Amino acid sequence: MAVIASIALLVTENRSSKLDTLRLSLSYIIDPLKYVVDLPSSLIKQASESFDSYAALVHENATLRDEQLVRQTQLLKLDALEKENVRLRALLDNSFKLGEQVLIAELLSINTSPYDHILVVNKGTNFGVHSQQPVLDANGVVGQVFRALPLTSEIMLITDLNHAIPVQINRNGLLTIAVGSGQLNHLNLPFLPSNADIRPGDLLITSGLGGTFPQGYPVGVVDEFTSQPNKPFANITATPKSLLDRNRELMIVWSHSTPVPLISKPTISEPALNTPVPIAPANE
Repeated sequence: MAVIASIALLVTENRSSKLDTLRLSLSYIIDPLKYVVDLPSSLIKQASESFDSYAALVHENATLRDEQLVRQTQLLKLDALEKENVRLRALLDNSFKLGEQVLIAELLSINTSPYDHILVVNKGTNFGVHSQQPVLDANGVVGQVFRALPLTSEIMLITDLNHAIPVQINRNGLLTIAVGSGQLNHLNLPFLPSNADIRPGDLLITSGLGGTFPQGYPVGVVDEFTSQPNKPFANITATPKSLLDRNRELMIVWSHSTPVPLISKPTISEPALNTPVPIAPANE
């Protein structure tokens, strides 16, 4: 009966269009059934695609985060290199202005206890460094070589309690001595009377006396002047011009002039200049 009915429907559809209305009506019932039948496979396919997309996005996100971290690290390094380049250019420019032979040294360690302000740099006697050489940065005097070793050198800062540097007021040429205070941002000028011609803002430069520091290097700026009526000297402090707590590179300076010894050593062929000559009595 099903075969006969199928043949009858095929013949009827082939010869007339009376079944189009019936097909259209049945489609409202059959099409939803098709969607219901296809729904599980469609859901499984969409879930699989969503899971794959989510896994791919998670992997891509993790990869991008790693790349971003690497790029940020590289940018930090580039930023540090850029700042180092700026510092080295400043040191190089100042070395040309000094007109003296300089050696760039890199900071290795620092000791800033209240009683010792000592830096260690990576240049020593193998590079020609010797004791009592002045050390500068791009802004002013840092200190002097305290001890020179073959591969490293120790530098005493101008703020060390045991350090003193002859200076003069750039405005009027007044000579005095700047002594370390034990603090990285302070110098003391303990040997000026209360009526000295000095005022806050005066620039202190090296006077050239003592033979260690050539004349004209910036040392500090006077920031406080307090007269003490009951004492012979005023209370004067200054701020160093050099960035003592932020330096990574320093300049060790050689002066063109060689200090002349105060007493010449006599040679065998000539008498000593400072040896007293005996004078014979008048009756001889």
